[in-house]
Amino acid sequence: MGFFSTFIGILGFGIGIPIGLFVGFFLFVFAEPKNAEDPIIQPLYELDTSDLQELMPEIPYWVKHPDYDRVDWLNKFISDMWPYLDKAICGIIRSMADPIFANYVGKFQIKAIEFEKLTLGKLPPALHGIKVYETNEKELVIEPAIRWAGNTNITLRINLLSLPVKVQLADLQVFAAPRIALKPLVPTFPCFASVTVSLMEKPHIDFGMKILGGDVMSIPGLYQFVQETIKKQIASLYLWPQTLEIPILDPSVGAMKKPVGILHVNVIRALKLLKMDLLGTSDPYVKLSLSGERLPSKKTTVKRKNLNPEWNEKFKLIVKDPQAQVLQLDVYDWDKVGTHDHLGMQEILLKVLSPNEPKVFTLDLRKSTNPNDSQNKKPRGQIVVEVTFSPFREENERLSGPLDGSDMRGSLMDHAADSGSTSGAGLLLVTVLGAVTVEGARHNNPYALVLFRGEKQKTKLLRKTRDPVWNEEFQFMVEEPPLGEKIRVEVMSKRLIIGYRSKEALGHVDIDLTDVVNNGRINHKYNLINSRNGVIHVDIRWKTI
Repeated sequence: MGFFSTFIGILGFGIGIPIGLFVGFFLFVFAEPKNAEDPIIQPLYELDTSDLQELMPEIPYWVKHPDYDRVDWLNKFISDMWPYLDKAICGIIRSMADPIFANYVGKFQIKAIEFEKLTLGKLPPALHGIKVYETNEKELVIEPAIRWAGNTNITLRINLLSLPVKVQLADLQVFAAPRIALKPLVPTFPCFASVTVSLMEKPHIDFGMKILGGDVMSIPGLYQFVQETIKKQIASLYLWPQTLEIPILDPSVGAMKKPVGILHVNVIRALKLLKMDLLGTSDPYVKLSLSGERLPSKKTTVKRKNLNPEWNEKFKLIVKDPQAQVLQLDVYDWDKVGTHDHLGMQEILLKVLSPNEPKVFTLDLRKSTNPNDSQNKKPRGQIVVEVTFSPFREENERLSGPLDGSDMRGSLMDHAADSGSTSGAGLLLVTVLGAVTVEGARHNNPYALVLFRGEKQKTKLLRKTRDPVWNEEFQFMVEEPPLGEKIRVEVMSKRLIIGYRSKEALGHVDIDLTDVVNNGRINHKYNLINSRNGVIHVDIRWKTI
């Protein structure tokens, strides 16, 4: 009897413990309090120190941080729009989820997957404050403090074999402080090319999940595990400095294309040109230009009375889009009186060039680019040129083979040299963004002058303003880095009608270019010399080839 009673006791204990845990779990999940009491509401002045400390996380950011602004008007706008935003967002979720669900149908004995209910609830997210940053870049940076405790109801039905399995996500809560950057700002609606989002701290995410009616998040230990896993995954993807970039506009739309290299052109000679003068000769010269540029064309010297001229003259042209731009060569006969006669022209596609590899072209001149022009069949002579495309250092990784993509040798250069170089020719890009508080004694029609190595370039004149915004870029090609040199930016004002003292200096600044060469770029606001309160904003970049 002793052995039998011991065996029965062990068996009862082994069976009773699992049954007890199972019954206790379901009682814990499905049991509801019978005597629910209303919460006690007290004024703040009746709370003690410990109670106030517990409330601190719930206080809006604009109360705790003076650099955060209160945005009740925006919360009101979101609240009024939320019923429509709910339907729109849920529609986007359905359209994105349907192709994903379709990939799983037919696998793992899954017959169908669909949303039974999908709503974000009636409670909209609230902004507890918003902070706006001022930067020198062409961007708008904001940090909203977002809190959303919504009564969401997302029910997913999975037909597994003949058994429908329902998974419900409810009562979603999200507390986050993202940094949102709209950049770059461009003159095309909606006036920014992309949205960049990063989280400044780990977000708080809480939700309830039910499977077959049971709240799985109530299982001891599972809730904390899920919380930490979600936080770690989100932090690894979007916690600053990691970012999520959402493109809004095509990169080619609205944004100004930046120079990517220099095209070296050596106009060597021309052969058997047309006779345009009465004495059976011509006075030829060549004009060079790149498509898509508004800059004046480059010109060779005029070779008098020569049908087979030798030039050997070298030119440099700034390239912004080597895949699409074309070098156009036009040969003219110089005339002392009247217009110059057009002897012929030819074009070279930049995409056929390999970076840093000289290529000599002997081209038959033609009347125009129209292939159906019958006059193109007439012999007009030839022109011989040598062309080399030299990309800037940071472009060499991307443009390591022929520009048409037919041969990708992929020889990567050292990326450490991208930021700047202290040797070799390059391009100095000076962008005069604007100025503030520039005031003249007699008139305020400001414009800016950029002076470098004897070359002078000028912005447009803006009428009757003390805070001009130019946003104009100027380019200077140099053979050696401008170490130890300075560039001067002057702000001038001009009287709109001719009179005494029609021009007036509003201030100037001399900028040392050593830091630009060493760092690759400076973006700074400078106090103007000989100006009471004037400040000018200048962006300078140095690119080497």
